[in-house]
Parts: sequence; C-alpha cells; structure tokens
Amino acid sequence: MSNSEVESPWYAEFPEPKATATTITRITLLSWMTEGKLAGKDFVLVDLRKADYEGGTIRGSINLPAQSLYPTIPSLYNLFSSAGIPTVIWYCGSSGGRATRAASWFADYIKHQNDVKMESDILEGGIKGWAKAGPEYVGLMNAYNPSSWQ
Repeated sequence: MSNSEVESPWYAEFPEPKATATTITRITLLSWMTEGKLAGKDFVLVDLRKADYEGGTIRGSINLPAQSLYPTIPSLYNLFSSAGIPTVIWYCGSSGGRATRAASWFADYIKHQNDVKMESDILEGGIKGWAKAGPEYVGLMNAYNPSSWQ
C-alpha cells in the first residue's frame, strides 16, 4: 500500500449506528455481580477485543470480536431475547470505539424489533478501567495478568 492509499477502518462497510447506547458504570456492574445477578442469565457481557485480547476478561463474558459482529446481530438478538436477557453490556479496551459502535448497532436492532424489554449498554471505561479499579474488580476477572495492565 502506498502512502497515498488509506486503509478504511474495519467498520466502514457497515452502516453508521443511529441510536446512542446508554452507559453502565463499573460500580453498578460490580454490585450486580456481587449481589448475585448472573452473567448469561440476568445480563450478557460481550468482550469485543480481538488483537488486543490479553490480560484477562470479566468473569462470564463472551468474546465476540467487533470486526465480525455486525452480521451476527440478528442471531445474537434472537438468542438473547429467547433467553429473556434484559441487558447486553458491551466493552472493549476503553469502551470508546468498538463498544460504543457495537452497543449502538445493537440498540438500533432492538428498536427495530420494537423491543422495550431489552437494553444495550456500554461498560464505562472498558476492560482497562475495570482492571485498574481495584482488587474487588480484578477478583471478578478470568485469566487476570497484572503485567498487561501496567
């Protein structure tokens, strides 16, 4: 590729999201997890990292790299809806790019389905914020590697 050619971002082939997804704070998610709400039953956590998937993940998360997410949204919605999942929480490294886009695409789809029972949320601060927030957060991570967060 020459210097004059610019590679399009991974999401360029997909439509811009119309909805603005809401944000859930780490404090709220921590309280859900410590008060007995279960990932996979009461909410779904989606880790969107691919190449930067390292250092651990929040317990109960599923890994769906953002680059392959858009075409799977209808199937994901059907699975989550059939299971009665009320909240889908999306995160990536900082939740500023991939998570915002994915949560908004999913919110668009929820709205398109006229579903008022499910919501699509962005985890404030992403996995970086979670891993650096203290021992109560790190204690709820699988495969935590402290050197990845320094």
